[in-house]
Amino acid sequence: MDAGLNIASSAMTALQNQPLTAQTGFKNDAAMDKAAKEFEGVFITQFLGSMFAGIKTDGPTGGGQGEEMFRSMMVDKYAEGLVKQGGFGLASSIKAQMLKMQEAHS
Repeated sequence: MDAGLNIASSAMTALQNQPLTAQTGFKNDAAMDKAAKEFEGVFITQFLGSMFAGIKTDGPTGGGQGEEMFRSMMVDKYAEGLVKQGGFGLASSIKAQMLKMQEAHS
């Protein structure tokens, strides 16, 4: 989960350097949305990764190092698809917290 915290931290640093506007508090609202969705994507990836970690793949075509490598790619794509379809609904909460943090630093 450290990757998610790093994304959130770097997103806040980038957003803190942006000029404020009266309407949204940020000049680039799209950048804030993107950072919140990326953070949610990291969370979903970690969530799905732990779900798939316990699944054994035996049989004539299952298992091995190749499957381990491709499973992580599959989990990344699943998470990406989930975020595109609205995710778990974390992005809006994350964005609200980012706004609160920005206001506190103003």
